[in-house]
Amino acid sequence: MSPVSPLPARPRRRGTAVVGALAVAVVTAGLMAACSSGGSDQAAQGAEVTLTLTDQGCAPQPASVAAGPVDFTVTSSGSAKVTEGEIQKDSRILGEKENITPGLSGDFSLRLDPGQYTVYCPGAAQDTAQFTVTGQGAQSQAPADASLASATAGYKQYVVGEVAALVPATKQFTDAVRAGDVATAQKVYTPARYHYETIEPVAESFGDLDPAIDQRVADVEPGAEWTGFHRLEQALWVSHTTAGVAPIADKLDADVAKLQTLVGTADYQPAQLANGASELLTEVSTSKVTGEEDAYSHTDLSDFDANIAGAQKAFELLEPSLQTKDAALATQLQARFTGITDELAPFRTGEAAPGVPAYVDYSTVNDAQRRVLADRVNALAEPLSQVSGKVA
Repeated sequence: MSPVSPLPARPRRRGTAVVGALAVAVVTAGLMAACSSGGSDQAAQGAEVTLTLTDQGCAPQPASVAAGPVDFTVTSSGSAKVTEGEIQKDSRILGEKENITPGLSGDFSLRLDPGQYTVYCPGAAQDTAQFTVTGQGAQSQAPADASLASATAGYKQYVVGEVAALVPATKQFTDAVRAGDVATAQKVYTPARYHYETIEPVAESFGDLDPAIDQRVADVEPGAEWTGFHRLEQALWVSHTTAGVAPIADKLDADVAKLQTLVGTADYQPAQLANGASELLTEVSTSKVTGEEDAYSHTDLSDFDANIAGAQKAFELLEPSLQTKDAALATQLQARFTGITDELAPFRTGEAAPGVPAYVDYSTVNDAQRRVLADRVNALAEPLSQVSGKVA
């Protein structure tokens, strides 16, 4: 099989995050896999692969493993310009770690079929390397654990449902923008973005689609056009006009429609549910907690709620299997999800739309309160990061 062409270099969305978001990698059914009854001890226990980020590149060590579960560790050699490592196949990001700066490392797990994969580390002199997974034929397309099969099917249904709600909510928002109705557009901005934030890691796996929909101005590459929700947010809350942004609204509708088409054909691995849930929470506690996400509207707490809701959904789907593997961890996670939900409750002010909570303006949340929120989310993210290795 010929090498997979790397995806276009994507603008960094979480520049101040200590650990960036890992996409809940979306894969075709042929890449889905399960614990096979045969195979080597390496496949049963999970091969270990290191991606060391350097100015020169990020060649995987080892460069070849047997099909089955693979645990990736992404670490920095001290490079200031190469901070991300990805695994790609067929123009999809299967797994990644972002913002791995000197002194940091990160892990993710996948279950891989035989074939050729591409390691991509944007910014390096040699930014791609080949990674080979050996074996005969594809792995089983359905997890041997019936509860995990149910989890992946349930997560697909959840994502499809959230995007089905996102499409009309976005249209309501963009219609108000096109009509020049600033007040209405401001009112329906949060309900539209909420449905996007619940499944954001899925959108991130489709290359440049997430930046087109949800990029912040600080992450726009020189000479590139700024589009999406945050471009319109700036027009509404800073310029207080929609003059000249109707084409941005049109493009947002088209990009959301594209997302709906893509999620309708996507499938997921159990470990990817856990990977994405954990990294969403890490993103909240290290990046979104600063207020940089919704810098103009200060609707950040709605994003927090949506990210946590998406992570909790993934956990709830994986929980039956996790209970059989590590009941203590499952119980701990249940308690910590309750803890962060309780921590957000005093800031709620009602509903922004049916099923979408409304929150106070984030600029009114003081530094001490923000630290408490970050600590609560961190306390949940750490044990949640252990789940992928148990369900891979």
